[in-house]
Amino acid sequence: MAGKKKSKKAAKKAKKEARRAAKLAAAESTRLAVQKAAPKAARKPATQGVKKAARKPVKPAAARKAAPRPRPALKARQQPESLRLRSAGPSFTVSDIEKSLAFYRDVLGFTLKERWEQDGVLHGVEMVAGSVTFWLGQDDWKKGRDRAKGQGFRMYCGTSQDVDVLAERIKAAGGTLTEEPTSRPWGGRDFALLDPDGFAITIASGM
Repeated sequence: MAGKKKSKKAAKKAKKEARRAAKLAAAESTRLAVQKAAPKAARKPATQGVKKAARKPVKPAAARKAAPRPRPALKARQQPESLRLRSAGPSFTVSDIEKSLAFYRDVLGFTLKERWEQDGVLHGVEMVAGSVTFWLGQDDWKKGRDRAKGQGFRMYCGTSQDVDVLAERIKAAGGTLTEEPTSRPWGGRDFALLDPDGFAITIASGM
């Protein structure tokens, strides 16, 4: 009797396990079918997009590179082309190079950049003031010692500095103005003086 009871219990337990296995198999089959039918985007984990966003942060609009603007069309140049200059500088032939050097350096405020000497004798200098260059050369007197210099010539020099302050500084250094600072109808203001050889120089603002 005891053996029969044990056999019945074992059979009952086996049936129960079989039903449980069948239910699990059916549930798994249903899950697989639903997953297969669902769209790909729905099957992706929700955190995947977040990770990508973290790896590639979106740049603010100000940091994005602006598209290059198209260059304007170049105007056709006149043919034949006219002369086009980038700079200009006067060269003065002077009677006394040492005296002229002292005037441009100590009175006007130029800076000596270079000297040209031969056998210990000074023949020429290069003077600079801002972006402007003046050259001074000693007269060799081959055209005579009585030739006049500076006639019919005036050098206009533009500056962003205060011309009144410059004029006072020049006078304090021993310079003599031929024209005190004057305001012009076009809005500029200037003054004038002569160098040791009579070359007229006007220093102006608003040029």
